[in-house]
Amino acid sequence: MLKGFRNFLLRGDLIVIAVGLVVALAFSTLIAAFCDNIITPLLNAMTSNGLPNSGLFWTVNGQTVNFASFISAIVYFVIFMFVVYLVLVVPYRQYMAKQGTPVFTAPTPPPPTKTCPECLSSDLPAAATKCLHCASVVA
Repeated sequence: MLKGFRNFLLRGDLIVIAVGLVVALAFSTLIAAFCDNIITPLLNAMTSNGLPNSGLFWTVNGQTVNFASFISAIVYFVIFMFVVYLVLVVPYRQYMAKQGTPVFTAPTPPPPTKTCPECLSSDLPAAATKCLHCASVVA
């Protein structure tokens, strides 16, 4: 029973979904801080003019635009994502490497192709000397 549960938890798509969920939660914190501390006060203060004060915040018509809280949310996001990388992604890569399955690799670029001058099909391999579609000689 425990072996089956372990296999379920270590499935590739489940780990990818979990990492995506964690990223989404951390990013939602960043977005909430941006909206709560910058966008909302600026929108509330747009009814009349105001001058910014010194420091990491502005007071505009009685509304406080708190940049310190937003910077704190950015730092939280970076630290949180680093911890997620160290705790989830690195061990998962090592586990999958032991299994012989590469994970989180860059996609391979498509092979180079050329275009037939007669039928204008553009899916010919670069080393082809004859067109696959019209059988004309390709330079």
